[in-house]
Amino acid sequence: MMANTTLKQQIIAASQRVGIDKIGFTTAADFEHLRAGLVKQKADGHITGFEHQNLDERLNPDLIFDNPKTLISIALAYPARLKNQPPRTGLKRGQFARASWGEDYHFILDDHLEALIAAIKALLPADSDVRFKPMVDTGELIDVAVAQRAGVGFIGKNGLLITPEFGSFVYLGEIVTNLELEPDEPMACRCGDCTRCIDACPPRALMGNGQLNGQRCLSYQTQTKGQMPDEFRPLIRNVIYGCDICQVVCPFNRGVDNHLHERMEPDVELVRPELTPMLTQTNREFKESFGPMAGSWRGKKPLQRNAIIAIANLNDTSSLPKLLEVIENDPRPLIRATAAYAVGRLSQPGNTAVAEFLQAAYETERDNGTDESLLQEYVRAIEQVTVND
Repeated sequence: MMANTTLKQQIIAASQRVGIDKIGFTTAADFEHLRAGLVKQKADGHITGFEHQNLDERLNPDLIFDNPKTLISIALAYPARLKNQPPRTGLKRGQFARASWGEDYHFILDDHLEALIAAIKALLPADSDVRFKPMVDTGELIDVAVAQRAGVGFIGKNGLLITPEFGSFVYLGEIVTNLELEPDEPMACRCGDCTRCIDACPPRALMGNGQLNGQRCLSYQTQTKGQMPDEFRPLIRNVIYGCDICQVVCPFNRGVDNHLHERMEPDVELVRPELTPMLTQTNREFKESFGPMAGSWRGKKPLQRNAIIAIANLNDTSSLPKLLEVIENDPRPLIRATAAYAVGRLSQPGNTAVAEFLQAAYETERDNGTDESLLQEYVRAIEQVTVND
């Protein structure tokens, strides 16, 4: 099937009708030029493990689709600022990164991709043999690589796709198809000598070449399920999911704030949640509150762990009774140990009652065979609260 310029223009018009903010087209040629860098990234221990595990499939569309001809990349712009601030209630609040505002973007992208596919099918003969494979960031291909080659934007030094119109505040998706369409021109990097994202990244996760050490990225650290290493705890501040620092400082995001999709509008009480009530949420309460958000995908435990760390970072001493309650009653060793860490940071040295409470909790944990690394949270907390004569 030969490239069809008229059809392409019709598809672009259809994409606008179904609410897609930007669209681009590229060939289904491979991305093998990225292999060496990705192999090195893995060898250096810089991957997160959240990536699609088959590297060949990430780089070769023909391994995931029969006779692919075109990759269609789409971008949906999401809000960068809250229209309203949450009410002051006296309780400290955490925050979710912007990519988790509103409804889970996977569902929003899925719906837009399906709407676009339906619109394209309507432009084709009824007996057409054209096939489509839509995907978002849970699919095989590398979204930013597809989008860059399709001319939707360029890959910045922070590794994100930056569009001239919407900055980096965009969700990306793509469609693999055997429909042959004229490709767009790839967009070259426009970062120039700017290093603001690299300089602003607290854990120095950005490598300077568009790649990052995923293990050091604060967004990754908020999504892990085990103990958060000491180094990263103060760096997350009050963020309980994700990280926006490299986006906030980017000049291409200056003044960017798009409220184009009702489903992306954030509920301020959810994206700036009160921290202390989160510590004792039931599974049902968690799902009712945070379930529709992208930031809930790892479950309740990582967010509760992060909320405890945020309470410590905010020096919220009013949460001490609740933290002690968590140590005494929560069934999960990790959450109890993280609460002990926070109690150690928040308690006044010389508080004998707290020191005795922590000592008793430590002995119970030890007798129950709690992991040594978690026991050390209690040991450190006891040392911080105990005054040595």
